[in-house]
Amino acid sequence: MDIQRLVRHLLTTRRNIKRTFPPEALSAIENAIADSERTHAGEIRFVVEAALDGSPLFSDQSSRARAIDIFSQYRIWDTEQNNGVLIYLLLADRSVEIVADRGIHGKAGAHEWERICHQMETAFRQGDYEAGVLSGIEAVTLHLKQHYPADGEVKNELPNQVLVL
Repeated sequence: MDIQRLVRHLLTTRRNIKRTFPPEALSAIENAIADSERTHAGEIRFVVEAALDGSPLFSDQSSRARAIDIFSQYRIWDTEQNNGVLIYLLLADRSVEIVADRGIHGKAGAHEWERICHQMETAFRQGDYEAGVLSGIEAVTLHLKQHYPADGEVKNELPNQVLVL
């Protein structure tokens, strides 16, 4: 177990999220998701977690493994066309993961999701979290629009609200 990571996770709290994402930023992210989902049949969910605790922390769970757990736990995979996309930020590690359901993942591919994550992490390193998330949503939107264009009325299968853990 990496002691520096352990300490970082123990010291990162939900207050860090409130400082990083004030209410106006959360609102802008939620609006961006809603606007995005009006243009395609896909679903986007943004989840930010301050830090790991308990078993995930002490078993040294990776941010990728945690994102997959959240993808499953919040049923982001449970969309009619298998086109749900999770954008997950583990604030203590400043790590972004994108987990996409099999429908959209098969069309966009892992390389593209990794590219979007790196783009977001670059903005985060500059301290611009809101812009980083918004650019990530925009990039995911392009793939969803290409592969799942809106045909008539679009159903909203997942909440647009930012999930703060």
